[in-house]
Amino acid sequence: MHALVDFFSTDYGLMSAGVIAFMLGMGVFFVRFFLSHIEQDAKRAQREGTAR
Repeated sequence: MHALVDFFSTDYGLMSAGVIAFMLGMGVFFVRFFLSHIEQDAKRAQREGTAR
């Protein structure tokens, strides 16, 4: 329990929480970004008739 208190009440704990949240958000962004571009490339390849 003391670790959670330190995590949310100290400056280094809050910075760690911020970095963890940022990294998770960045991971979600990249997964969505890559999946959307994969879908766009697949549609374009199908439209052009060049399936790889």
